[in-house]
Amino acid sequence: MRISTVAEIKPQEARVALTPAGAADLVRRGHDVAVETGAGVKAGYPDEEYVVAGAQIVSQADAWASADLLVKVKEPIASEYQYLRPDLTLFTYLHLAADRALTEALLDSGTLAIAYETVQDETGLPLLSPMSEIAGRLAAQAAAHHLTLQGGGPGLLLGGSPGVAPSRVVVIGGGVVGTQAALLAVGLQAEVTIIDMSPTRVRQLGEQFAGRARVLMSDAATVERELAQADVVIGAVLVPGRAAPKVVTREQLRILRPGSLLIDVAIDQGGAFETSHPTTYENPIFVVDGIRHYCVANMPGAVPRTATHALTNATLPYIRSIADQGVDAALEGSTALARGVNTRAGRIEYAGVAAAFADLA
Repeated sequence: MRISTVAEIKPQEARVALTPAGAADLVRRGHDVAVETGAGVKAGYPDEEYVVAGAQIVSQADAWASADLLVKVKEPIASEYQYLRPDLTLFTYLHLAADRALTEALLDSGTLAIAYETVQDETGLPLLSPMSEIAGRLAAQAAAHHLTLQGGGPGLLLGGSPGVAPSRVVVIGGGVVGTQAALLAVGLQAEVTIIDMSPTRVRQLGEQFAGRARVLMSDAATVERELAQADVVIGAVLVPGRAAPKVVTREQLRILRPGSLLIDVAIDQGGAFETSHPTTYENPIFVVDGIRHYCVANMPGAVPRTATHALTNATLPYIRSIADQGVDAALEGSTALARGVNTRAGRIEYAGVAAAFADLA
């Protein structure tokens, strides 16, 4: 099979979908691998390493045109829509429920689009989890920085100081992102509260944190009480393949302390806060009603070396399966991979995307 990867062109995105080691693995299995010039440079992988791995270094246009299977990190943006075609399989993060324009482009092109974030096996979301773990940890790091005066904040140390109370961090959502954010915030000695709506998950988190963080069941009164005391609120809710639920409304911003920080890790799925909109690392913060919002849409892009390695570790078995068997046989043989199909032959195949765009389904 002809497999390509391209340079990511979203702002401040430095990850690449395939490490040289991953490329070498596919070449050893008899496949042709093409890598766009410079695709891995910002992640610490120069073109020369891909050449040694047996890959060809090609232009952006040639990478797209030659591919049977194109692997990316982030969803195609408007300038890449021209490369979509009916005989292409695209394997990447898509987050279509928050992106009507891309959904329409995939439908119009007939491209078979498989989303990393909706591949689901018995363990959960194996291709989303590595980036969710990184994003959760980065959320806590962002909180620590943006509470400082130099970070535009009120001049607080996340963990306080002897005799001085620590900052209060409220994490809404106790999945992978929320757990990792809470673990790092606890490690920095913040006062942490995790709110989740699943009784089972609340029990699990209670056992995991063993008193180092408060773990509470979600209800309207609890959320508002915790918002009123928070210095930082991390939105970490996820409904796979669907738009994220809004857990903080604009009206509730009045509950928060002036200068409080909202960090929306669900922004790729439309955002967990009603007032969120995507930002970049170049300009990560905006203010609504006196409340700062941090809504960087590709948080793991800040650590491209770590993130690229982690992503390839997770995706390579699925890429191998598609390449070795052909896409139809791979989908038939893997329920997990089949669940990742979002569009095919001009049709929406994923329920969450169909629910977001009923007129397109």
